[in-house]
Amino acid sequence: MIASIDTSLIDWSRAQFALTAMYHWLFVPLTLGLGVIQAIMETLYYKTGNEFWKKTAQFWMKLFGINFAIGVATGLILEFEFGTNWSNYSWFVGDIFGAPLAIEGILAFFMEATFIAVMFFGWDKVSKRFHLASTWLTIIGATLSALWILIANAWMQYPAGMQFNPDTVRNEMFDFWAVTLSPVAINKFFHTVLSGWIVGAVFVMGVSSWYLLKKRNVKLALESIKVSAVFGLVASILVAWTGDGSAYQVAQKQPMKLAAMEGLYEGGNGMGLVAIGMLNPDKKSYTDSAEPFLFHVEFPKMLSLLAERDVDAYVPGIVNLIEGGYRTSKGTVALSAAEKIERGQIAIQALADYRKAVKDKDPAAARQARTLLDENFAYFGYGYVKDSADLIPPVGLTFYSFRVMVMLGGYFILLFLVALLWIKKNKFADARWLQWASLWTIPLAYIAGQAGWIVAEVGRQPWVIQDILPTGASVSNLATSSVQTTFFLFLLLFTVLLIAEIGIMIKAIGSEELKS
Repeated sequence: MIASIDTSLIDWSRAQFALTAMYHWLFVPLTLGLGVIQAIMETLYYKTGNEFWKKTAQFWMKLFGINFAIGVATGLILEFEFGTNWSNYSWFVGDIFGAPLAIEGILAFFMEATFIAVMFFGWDKVSKRFHLASTWLTIIGATLSALWILIANAWMQYPAGMQFNPDTVRNEMFDFWAVTLSPVAINKFFHTVLSGWIVGAVFVMGVSSWYLLKKRNVKLALESIKVSAVFGLVASILVAWTGDGSAYQVAQKQPMKLAAMEGLYEGGNGMGLVAIGMLNPDKKSYTDSAEPFLFHVEFPKMLSLLAERDVDAYVPGIVNLIEGGYRTSKGTVALSAAEKIERGQIAIQALADYRKAVKDKDPAAARQARTLLDENFAYFGYGYVKDSADLIPPVGLTFYSFRVMVMLGGYFILLFLVALLWIKKNKFADARWLQWASLWTIPLAYIAGQAGWIVAEVGRQPWVIQDILPTGASVSNLATSSVQTTFFLFLLLFTVLLIAEIGIMIKAIGSEELKS
């Protein structure tokens, strides 16, 4: 079985993967959002024949290309890290996790690569219809790429459509559609892609507002704001809707994550949803008597409604999830963490007994061990957990990240509404306060996206695969010093790439002069 791994190696491996993922997510959302906006603008050119829309689409396409090229580099490194830093994970679930990534590479990425050349270099070389189709197919390819990656990530949150093969000690897919169409995967896809649309809309509004502040490219700016504000408002409203769906799936599949998101230690019926609050730093453990909050304001009964679609439903807190004994929405009595750990240890031992019986050619013992393994495999990962407290994710980081994401989401809806109102009244060009607000919202859009991923990934710790494989059992047995070295090399590389992208974009934006 998996040998004991130095905890510092686990921490550095997690840090390196988090670094790569967070830098990668600085590039992906703009690709998803700006790609659709430029395609809409080219569609307007195709419909109207107005050269203004062609030049406007080409300008935003230029910025799209800069971002796309640099984003590919971080994505490739991210996928390689599964094999280098997380080899135990890759072995254990590679038959399942690899399938969506393979489809992403074969179908979606090649689709992007095929049509992106026509999109950039095919102006006046192919027909307007074919060029427009190439533009849309490029962004559809990018979106499909995100789909398959998000399906892989969603499977880690909710491992459906799999069965464990004790002969190979690997999980194998038996239902492709259960993996692809799981409610977690579908909701995660829409919520994540729509958040990218918001980033694209905010980016276009912010850059356009900069032009208005400088009194340059006024027509390009105002027309771009019209398109991006409508696009952004629709995306923001849909994000709120899919966010509700995401929270419901978390409550059903990952209740400990929900408890951390709410700073909820003691659950109950008719629980309120925390609107704002400050956690008590003296609350060190779920067992101490310190109050969870210094202060908080909540919406009465809304957490129960969010989690169970019933305002009086029971929602477990951290203490309840550790101690067990409460009745779940399915009518069963929840096991305690200690009981799950015990069953996980039984499953691990049964696997060892099964493999020994097979080696010894003892079919009766093998059948007995296999039965015991199957009965307890749902708790397999708990067998690697040493302390029940290790099952609690970082509450503070998860709690505050969730609120940053939600509050910024509300702010984006307000900003897009105000922008559309001022555009309708022909006041946006003179509203310098709104222009400055739009410009400085660009970094806020990225912060919201990063906060969302922190909730999703930090909130499910200690699991790499929910309930099946903890982080400590997933890492490669590497020298900690080598992971530290590559961490700082990647930090330097990604920072240089980010600075380069920002510099190139600023130069491209500053040099643009589009005649009205």
